[in-house]
Amino acid sequence: MNELYKTQVRNALVSWFLEEKRDLPWRKTKDPYKIWVSEVMLQQTKVDTVIPYYERFIAKYPSLESLACAKEEELLKEWEGLGYYSRARNLQAGVREVVESYGSTVPNTRKEISTLKGVGPYTAGAVLSIAYGVPEHAVDGNVMRVLSRLLLIKEDIAKPKSKKIFEEAVMELIDEDNPSAFNQGLMELGAIICTPTKPKCLLCPVREYCTAFFEGMQEQLPIKTINKKTKVHKMKSVVVEDDQGRILLEKRPSKGLLANMWQFPMVELPTAAHTTEEVIEHDYGIEILKGKELVAFKHVFSHLVWEMESFNGKLLVEKELPSACKWFTIEDIAKQPMPVPVLKIWNAWKERNT
Repeated sequence: MNELYKTQVRNALVSWFLEEKRDLPWRKTKDPYKIWVSEVMLQQTKVDTVIPYYERFIAKYPSLESLACAKEEELLKEWEGLGYYSRARNLQAGVREVVESYGSTVPNTRKEISTLKGVGPYTAGAVLSIAYGVPEHAVDGNVMRVLSRLLLIKEDIAKPKSKKIFEEAVMELIDEDNPSAFNQGLMELGAIICTPTKPKCLLCPVREYCTAFFEGMQEQLPIKTINKKTKVHKMKSVVVEDDQGRILLEKRPSKGLLANMWQFPMVELPTAAHTTEEVIEHDYGIEILKGKELVAFKHVFSHLVWEMESFNGKLLVEKELPSACKWFTIEDIAKQPMPVPVLKIWNAWKERNT
């Protein structure tokens, strides 16, 4: 890349972003904590979904200290519905490190900020460039797509080693006078113009500098290998009410998928030597009521799929419940953090029973 080309791309991209950028709440602040929160929420999640969560979250936890002191169950309840709950736990852990080790000031160097829990290369670069004006790369899927087309980079973006090529390209191109607008411009361009399919090339501010456009290859790039087939887990869940009107919930383990979230008693099919009904009856002392299915659906996680079946159940008083189980009133259930598939079951139960 010669200097004239780099200058033209920078100027076109930054000018377009400053004029056309979307009005988003995290763009109204330079507070590194708030930008950090927004970047974590935006991972794997659409902007329109994030906006109300971000606004509620910042209203409840306006400072590093307020988030650092929050109870995990309360934090997970605020995050409920966003998914990828490890993001919330890692964010809080990283914030606690800042409060305890950095005097409540988010570090302004890549070396220091990258040591924080949950802060990877992209989040580090985004916070540094947007909040502190430090010319650092922030490469995500949008940025790789834009650059693969702009510079005709044919490396497979699904391979981790390819990331370095894109990071180096950003560092060559970046506007050192306005790295915030440059990085956000790349992200914005990928989000609304240089989209995965049918890119809007006629509206693109850097079209005349885009090699893929002139080669007619914009729809063939970026190159990305197809992921392996997602594993499907068949799950069966039961909602049971006792004679006092309370509902039985079970807390998931403290490690792994949906850690510490609440669910209705649930087992995975197929089970070894017994039917699902036998396992539920043995482990929980619950009988599935035949013909009382609540709702069936698929829930897609990033790496697996749950095929859910859910039923009403009846408690059999012959067995002590597992230690992870607890009875809740209907009012108290609303205060517990539950993942989206469990909320779907709960809403179906309420619709039928209240």
